Amino acid sequence: MNSTFAIETVALRKHYDGVEAVRGLDLQVPAGSIFGFLGRNGAGKTTTLKVLLGMARPTSGTAQVLGLAADSPAASVEIRRRTGFVSDEKDLFDNMPVGELIRFTSPFFPRWRRDLEEKYLRKFELPLEREVKALSRGMRTKLALLLALCRGGELLILDEPTAGLDPAMTEEVLQTLVSHVAAEGATVFFSSHQLAEVDQIADHLAIIDRGRAVVAGSLDDLRDRYRRIQLVFDGDAPDAPFSSPGVVTVKRKGRVLTVLSSAGADALVAEARRLNPVSVDVTPVPLKDIFLETVVAED
Repeated sequence: MNSTFAIETVALRKHYDGVEAVRGLDLQVPAGSIFGFLGRNGAGKTTTLKVLLGMARPTSGTAQVLGLAADSPAASVEIRRRTGFVSDEKDLFDNMPVGELIRFTSPFFPRWRRDLEEKYLRKFELPLEREVKALSRGMRTKLALLLALCRGGELLILDEPTAGLDPAMTEEVLQTLVSHVAAEGATVFFSSHQLAEVDQIADHLAIIDRGRAVVAGSLDDLRDRYRRIQLVFDGDAPDAPFSSPGVVTVKRKGRVLTVLSSAGADALVAEARRLNPVSVDVTPVPLKDIFLETVVAED
């Protein structure tokens, strides 16, 4: 395990009643990064978060968070003290007023930041006297985020933090996360199936499908490596195998052969030219297409 990673898992597996929710997951989340954890519903994202927080024990493999073993009961308590967590359900004490909930929560965290509490109370315009159950969904999200941000933690783990929010509220939450990381040097690990959000604020990501990572790396690196090569032929496109590294998908339709590569285009283009296409066109691949093509390729 490497101390430069806020989160690291190796061959992580978690079974529930014979069902593999996580199956051999390898993750490396650099300290100080905003890391997007992408996947369809049921891909294993929430189970992974529970293992990282010590809320579920792995069946096999290892997971370390902030250099601590997530499957150790004592270490998992320390992980939760040093981590801000927002669940997809935004679980809060519904009968408490906002101000009372903040006062109740803060003593549990020795590093609680009063300055951040005041900052986010002003920023989010939270009504201190209103009971949590009377808050809108957007206000509940803001309150849950405040409670996570003010812990003074080195890591934020967020499960679908913008689910159900309108575009304006979503933008406010995302920009708050970016500003917090810039000011505090924290690491953000957030699960989502919203590609646009990850593309907007993340600098690293992993795409998980059926409990394992099918794509992982920095966004800049992925944008550099992924290319779509489109070949057009005089007649029907040949059913030709490609030996070049990084071939993700090959699709034939009439005269057109389209190849998605995760290792750049040079080697593939050189190989493709031996098929004598009429034209060769190389284009970058947006994150949406990387996600869709990679996940579909696993079906």
